[in-house]
Amino acid sequence: MSKIRIFSLGGLNEDGKNMYIVDVDEEIYVFDAGIKYDNDINLGIDYIIPNFDYLVENRKKIKGIFLTHGHDSNMGAVADILEVIPEINVYGTKLTLEIVKSELSNEEIKKYNFKEIRPHSKLEFGKNYIFPISVTHSIPDAVCYVLYTEDGAIVYTGDFVFDSTMKGSYKTDIGKLAYVGKQGVLCLMAESMYADKAGHTSPNNRVADFIREVLRKNENRIIATIFPAHFYRIQEIFDEVSKTHRKIVVMGKKLQEVINNAIDNNYLSIDKKKIGNLADLELKDTVILISDEKEKPFANLERIIKGYDKYIKIKETDTIFITEPSYPGIEKRTAIIMDEIAMLGANAVSLSSKNHLLHHASREDLMLMIDLINPKYYFPVKGEYRNQYANAELAEEVGIPKENIILKENGDVVEFVGGKLQNTSEHIDVDQILVDGKNQGDIGNLVLKDREMLGENGIVIISCTLDKLTKTILGGPEILTRGFVYVKESQDLLEDTKVISRQVIEDNIEPATKRVDYSKIKNEVRDKLGKFFYQETETRPMIITVIQEV
Repeated sequence: MSKIRIFSLGGLNEDGKNMYIVDVDEEIYVFDAGIKYDNDINLGIDYIIPNFDYLVENRKKIKGIFLTHGHDSNMGAVADILEVIPEINVYGTKLTLEIVKSELSNEEIKKYNFKEIRPHSKLEFGKNYIFPISVTHSIPDAVCYVLYTEDGAIVYTGDFVFDSTMKGSYKTDIGKLAYVGKQGVLCLMAESMYADKAGHTSPNNRVADFIREVLRKNENRIIATIFPAHFYRIQEIFDEVSKTHRKIVVMGKKLQEVINNAIDNNYLSIDKKKIGNLADLELKDTVILISDEKEKPFANLERIIKGYDKYIKIKETDTIFITEPSYPGIEKRTAIIMDEIAMLGANAVSLSSKNHLLHHASREDLMLMIDLINPKYYFPVKGEYRNQYANAELAEEVGIPKENIILKENGDVVEFVGGKLQNTSEHIDVDQILVDGKNQGDIGNLVLKDREMLGENGIVIISCTLDKLTKTILGGPEILTRGFVYVKESQDLLEDTKVISRQVIEDNIEPATKRVDYSKIKNEVRDKLGKFFYQETETRPMIITVIQEV
């Protein structure tokens, strides 16, 4: 009889940042370690990772991090974790670990313990063992994990679809899944992103017909955006272009490296003769492939649209092809980009998020997974809470008792003892780490509030120079503003600002003792100017006072 605790440090009631903990008798198994992007909300933040203090505090109990596939939402936090816990074992398939290694080289992390796994090869950990099974996703070598315990198996699906056309390293081993289901599964943890979408995801995850139609209808140059990690979409584009006389020019060092490495390792089947070079950029039958990143959506395309790109200028005869459907949070940005393209006179084509889907399980896929695995308990994970709730509803439809369906948020602990769900209110403290460049610990609410204030109201700097001996004012106060008011039209306001600042400074200089209360000057300047600016402009700029002596 075992005591099993399951909880999430990230990934519940949110899109991305996936990290799920399964604790079996004080042995900790970590499934995925992802990041999420928070565009236009947290100013200047590159990405967000789960706070992994729990892992640091329990580092000796951790058997390893088990990665399902090579997408940022599932493996993007590994580099950050290895900086703090370099001894931790990281398990993944060959391609997944190669992608993680490229991230580590960017961060200059040289110490790590990678354990390459193969689907359907057992990993033993004392009385427990893990069995990875191939599943279908938009990247090769994706797996789900089965953690066998003496009280039954814990199955974590990762991201998956059922698509009978997928072959090789994309193929789901349905036979292995059914075999696991017959052995007795205690709990199934299945993704929820498309749980509210009817039917199977397939064939809407395949867009070869749409790509073929775009190539047929647009005879001139095509500029196509692509996520570098979506190998299947890259393959579809090359497959359709190979049937034409066109060539593809791959722009950007990162995208070129991804494609070349994938070709060399047989993850992409591409005729290199179809890959052109910069000399082909201006030809009408060229397809230009540019990378799109979730960190900065459409950044490369936007640079081209605004005319800042060194090599590509948009012509009215061009067609801009956005090859991925919109995902939550990016719809507005997509609409703006489409409008900017139209203003240039070029044609714009994008995939509809209603008719085209990413490689995630819809309702029928999830029902089939539940039928194959036949779990005693069902735990919807990965997605907004509404997605988790829809996932729970469909599980009830296929016969899982309502009391055996688990809906939780990050940090909420699910506990099994002897294979039975316990009534517990235990909660693990969870938080998130906001990463700006290579900084982690310094980016918090105060920093974000300052950035918000600067972005909305600007900054005013008051500079004044005093005589070191007499403490009289030698120069200033001078006023420097950025993002506050248009200086040429606000001279009266700035002159009043000087008068108020000078009065505050003089009031806090004691002529007899030649003592200056610098702290009081800064506080009073901020207080009086703050009220003055709000009265005159209804804005609250950041006010900084600089006093120097010479």
